[in-house]
Amino acid sequence: MSELYSKFETEIIVRPDDIDMNKHVHYSKYLDYLLTARYDQMRKDYKMPMEEFVKRGFSWVGSVVHIEYKRGIVLGDTVIVRTQIDSVSGAQVKVNFWMIRKETQKLAAEGWVIYTMISAETGKAVRIPQDIIDKYSI
Repeated sequence: MSELYSKFETEIIVRPDDIDMNKHVHYSKYLDYLLTARYDQMRKDYKMPMEEFVKRGFSWVGSVVHIEYKRGIVLGDTVIVRTQIDSVSGAQVKVNFWMIRKETQKLAAEGWVIYTMISAETGKAVRIPQDIIDKYSI
């Protein structure tokens, strides 16, 4: 993990429709939580929301996702989703994440995602412009 980049947090309250038949958050919802946190942090922390990427003709796709589930999250929990850029290379950025149960401060899941910047017009990978790298290098 790189200490060159800031860590940011977003709180998410577990909703009833997040719960599976085993009475904890369904594993697929962890990706929803991560996406919600990244959109929130793009706006409030990096000051460059997704709308700015769209205006410039860019989008992001998740290329690789790695999640390690540590303990369950249940209805009534608040999840702290902490993220930190690990590295930027070409068209890709690696983002580390941690999901923590706020009530216990225990780690529920951790992992990383590689996002690839694409041209909205062609759908092909494009190098991340330097001004965007600079904006996100906080």
